[in-house]
Amino acid sequence: MKKIKICIFLILLFLSPFVSTAQYPGQYKEKIKMPLQTSLKVYSFDLQDVRLLDSRFKENMDRNGKWLLSMDINRLLHSFRINAGIKTNATALGGWEELDGELRGHTIGHVLSGLALMYASTGDIAYKNKGDSLVTALAECQKILNQDGYLSAFPQNFIDRVIAGTDVWAPWYTLHKIFAGMIDMYLYADNAEALDVVNKMSSWAYKKLSTLTPEQLAVMHKTEFGGMIEAFYNLYSITGNKNDLKLADMFYHHAVLDPLAQQQDKLNRLHANTQFPKIIGEARGYELTGNENQKTIASFFWQTVINNHTYATGGNSDNEHFSELGKLSQHMSVRTTESCNTYNMLKLTKHLFSWYADAKYADYYEQALYNHILGSQDPETGMVCYFMPFKPGSFKVYSTPLNSFWCCVGTGFENHAKYSEAIYFHDDKGLYVNLFIPSELNWKQKGIKITQVTNYPEEPKTILNIETNHVVDMPVYIRYPSWAVSGASVKINGKNISVNQKPGSYIVLNRKWKNDDKIEITYPMSLHLIATPDNPKKAAIAYGPVVLAGAMGTEGINDPAPFAKDQNDLNKYPIPSDISAQLNTNGGNITDWVKPVANQPLLFTTVKGINSKEITLKPYYAISRERYVIYWDLK
Repeated sequence: MKKIKICIFLILLFLSPFVSTAQYPGQYKEKIKMPLQTSLKVYSFDLQDVRLLDSRFKENMDRNGKWLLSMDINRLLHSFRINAGIKTNATALGGWEELDGELRGHTIGHVLSGLALMYASTGDIAYKNKGDSLVTALAECQKILNQDGYLSAFPQNFIDRVIAGTDVWAPWYTLHKIFAGMIDMYLYADNAEALDVVNKMSSWAYKKLSTLTPEQLAVMHKTEFGGMIEAFYNLYSITGNKNDLKLADMFYHHAVLDPLAQQQDKLNRLHANTQFPKIIGEARGYELTGNENQKTIASFFWQTVINNHTYATGGNSDNEHFSELGKLSQHMSVRTTESCNTYNMLKLTKHLFSWYADAKYADYYEQALYNHILGSQDPETGMVCYFMPFKPGSFKVYSTPLNSFWCCVGTGFENHAKYSEAIYFHDDKGLYVNLFIPSELNWKQKGIKITQVTNYPEEPKTILNIETNHVVDMPVYIRYPSWAVSGASVKINGKNISVNQKPGSYIVLNRKWKNDDKIEITYPMSLHLIATPDNPKKAAIAYGPVVLAGAMGTEGINDPAPFAKDQNDLNKYPIPSDISAQLNTNGGNITDWVKPVANQPLLFTTVKGINSKEITLKPYYAISRERYVIYWDLK
């Protein structure tokens, strides 16, 4: 029995390089102390092993990087220095970062994560250098505060207030961003000082919370606390400090998580983005503890959100809250699909895919990435959306460079820095190709380089070019999207290969690969409707993976729209009275009343639309600074 235990330990130790694959890259195995307590079916690649090639994704990432590098360090640090009593001549940032705002300080954590991710994704040292400067300045604030490791832009009595149940705006939520940003700077940008800062913060948190009763913790849990569970599990994986593990457990929110463990959907009326990070934390906990209860929570939550709360774009929530099961047709407002929710749903999806290697998770990832995240950034300025509204005639409202800093601005810094994280995965045998994005994968362990060349989704084809100095015997698993009901064709070096798999699975190509081998995959796209669960006559129009929006002009979109300081400013812009979501179909098939525009990929027109006028349909991700309709009332 002793020998068996030793063998198991050695196996887990061998797997320890992959301890972070659901969240962090394997390159940092030397920084991870705690091995996984459960096996994964697939592993993600290091961000620096995948480089984006020219595409809309890379353009978004470049704009994001430009914004991150343009932000003034002293303004980001201003509120932290004031709280620490350090002289500062800077000016406070606006919006949620104003000095009288109780959420001040959350942005700098996202900026740290964004800089670390950009450094890993591009190799550009400018991102690391700026992140390093912020870490050093924050370490100085922490030292001068001299409060057992406490670090924040607000006084510690905010935490006392939340423990006492006194009204305060989410101090633990804000601290989570700093925890996460420091951990990212350590793992992605090799900043040891960041680990020292976050360890001291954890020591303070343990001292603060370890004496609280379960009843006191339950009161504290009523106020949004972001991803504190995930942060402490991630820190535990690095440090092996059992106090970090205990801290993760202190944030277990029984009122929300216990019903999910019993596979009960009681999400109606809950603030959606308050819950997502809790579930991600449980997913991370399952990987590090093997607790099956945590696996059930994460798996059930994901599936019920997909079944009952997800719109055609992959987003969810209305007015930031979950609604009644499946009642999406009744929730088409100017405040649908908060971008933070989709950011977190994708994080959870990545965990689940690593457990199950099921194509349904990759299908959802594509749906949400193309139809929500990709289109949440203004293609001219790089500013980002809080909501993606579905009220007919709405338009996307973007942040401002210095006077917004909503939660979705913060997650936006991360969204557009890590597009490469879910394109490719691998198991012990071969390669998974999940997304069709122009990119280059350098799989060092196999001695093979894959270059993906494609104009997808503007065209239905992608090409994988193989470069290697030796023959590589391995399977390549290529996602066969569930929407590809018109079949698939595969060629290897120009020769047709039979496809026996079905949509919603993986096409398996198992052979000995050599230099200059080429795989060509084509998935013919077709028009289809995505109806709401509760009303088949209210539906979005899609072509392949892409949701199409009806372009409704620019009337009433004047300065300062589509930019706003407050995310709710969009409510102040009236929608022209002649915009309607009624679409005349005459009961015909979709191909009877939606026609492609010649020589214009992904551009369509309706034969008879509103008031018998043609309507131009184009990808929702390409809609910017104009009004639109997503969901139609089919007549």
